[in-house]
Amino acid sequence: MRKKFLLCLLASPLVISGCVTPAIFTNLTPLVQERNTNNLYTVEVQFDSIQQTLRWDTIKAQIVAETEFYPMRPTLLMTNRWEGLLPVPYGTNIVHYRYKFDYYYNTFGNAHSDSARSPEYTLRIVDKAAEK
Repeated sequence: MRKKFLLCLLASPLVISGCVTPAIFTNLTPLVQERNTNNLYTVEVQFDSIQQTLRWDTIKAQIVAETEFYPMRPTLLMTNRWEGLLPVPYGTNIVHYRYKFDYYYNTFGNAHSDSARSPEYTLRIVDKAAEK
């Protein structure tokens, strides 16, 4: 009985840590961009995960700025990069945003859904006249 208890005690951290699926976000967007006329700024992210059951073909990536969600699309010829347009109203010089990835992963039986959120990033918009 004691051996079974010790075995369960030693195995429990392995079971718990197996459920954690750390996602790795690499923000590929410059921290500062020059103001443009359409007020749309391209942001790009690389998403990696060590979760072997993740179904990469089901990923839906979004940009989250305050309470607004903006769609992202996969970058051509890349399997783990997404890009999207972030609208920044004229007169706003700083915007805080993050990335959200919704996806499915395989389990016994049906696939289950999950999501991952990046840390918050800051984009600074500078006017052309301010640089000179």
